[in-house]
Amino acid sequence: MNLKFKSSLSCAVVLASFGFNQVGAAAGFVDDANVALKLRNYYMNRNFVDNGPGQAVPGPTNRGAAEEWTQSFILEARSGFTPGPVGVGVDALGLYSIKLDGGRGTYGTQLLPTHDGNKPADDFGRLAVAGKMRVLETELKVGEWMPTLPILRADDGRSLPQTLQGAQLTSKDLSGVTLYAGQFRGNSQRNDASMEKLSLNTAGTVAHGKNTVESDRFNFAGAEYTFNDKRTLVGGWYAQLEDIYHQQYYQLQHTQPINDQVAIGANLGYFIGDEDGDGLAGDQGNRTFSGLFSLRTGGHVFYIGLQRVSGEAAWQRVSGTSGGTLANDSFTWSYEQTKERSLQVRHDYNFAALGVPGLTIMNRFIKGTNVHSATTNDGEDRGRESELGYVFQSGEFKDLSIRWRNSTLRRNYGSNSSFDENRLIIQYPMSVL
Repeated sequence: MNLKFKSSLSCAVVLASFGFNQVGAAAGFVDDANVALKLRNYYMNRNFVDNGPGQAVPGPTNRGAAEEWTQSFILEARSGFTPGPVGVGVDALGLYSIKLDGGRGTYGTQLLPTHDGNKPADDFGRLAVAGKMRVLETELKVGEWMPTLPILRADDGRSLPQTLQGAQLTSKDLSGVTLYAGQFRGNSQRNDASMEKLSLNTAGTVAHGKNTVESDRFNFAGAEYTFNDKRTLVGGWYAQLEDIYHQQYYQLQHTQPINDQVAIGANLGYFIGDEDGDGLAGDQGNRTFSGLFSLRTGGHVFYIGLQRVSGEAAWQRVSGTSGGTLANDSFTWSYEQTKERSLQVRHDYNFAALGVPGLTIMNRFIKGTNVHSATTNDGEDRGRESELGYVFQSGEFKDLSIRWRNSTLRRNYGSNSSFDENRLIIQYPMSVL
């Protein structure tokens, strides 16, 4: 069994702090604790499309498809804080996934890690532990968990989520203001049980003849201010993947109700990136604009996504992390290549408006142009995605969700780059404590 459990010094610190007053500490530590188990059944099939002469059977297995099926168990435990001016606690994330189907000839979905000549693992998992300390409305967290920051989002798009190891300080002592600072030192990606160094997602452009560039320091700081009855948020962030890139990010989010049935919204972001220190990945000059605009009326939500990448490098992010901060990030692609311009049109509908709560559907189309890569100076990509979902509203299976995702992606550059895809994801959350 390929199951690796990772311990953290922070856990020992928390337990030591907890021991000084076991009876009093238990009041907040245990009484405010929450333990939940999520069962996730994930099936994925990706059929590759021939991109032209010389590639009669596309795909990493040379069989034209990647197909795997897993059953995963995600246990999330969060303690409360011990009483007193300085409260301490601990969070834990137990992750375990079992292969139900898939082999050497069908690997490549990233539902499972591969070993010994691309053989998918029979199972994999890990235990992530983080200690936490709180003073007033300021919290320090040290250990391993799933961060969801605009400049660093752990990816939860397969069997098990990605986790990162480090420290983060979050302060909400000022009304309407949230301050962030910290450092991450390593990560365990969504199809890996080990803790590895951090690398650049666009490492294909690295300099000095290297195929991979790594760092063990991701430093960050940020501030967000919410006002206008929480309808408006502005923020500024700084991120540094040491000796690879540094990045600034500025964000504006706003929702404006027109009446009881209609609201418009905007989520705007602008990234400024450049190489850092030794510049192990070469030129990282980058400017990326992202804008997602919405109109909500009744059960409908209409979106327009605009995205533009400029400069000499693609949009920067840590390898394995989600591109969810970008307007045109999708299930299969993020349209973030060097100099790429992309447009999205999307429609969501909630059937609760027709008296069927829990049933939803989403359709979107994204097209990117002007892609610059190792193989093209004017590439194009386009994707069409649909998701049909249902969440049981009552009965024995209350909160069980079923999602079917059907997608197509076409690119006129690269290899193994065009495919048709289906995913079926069934999740059942259960409260343990």
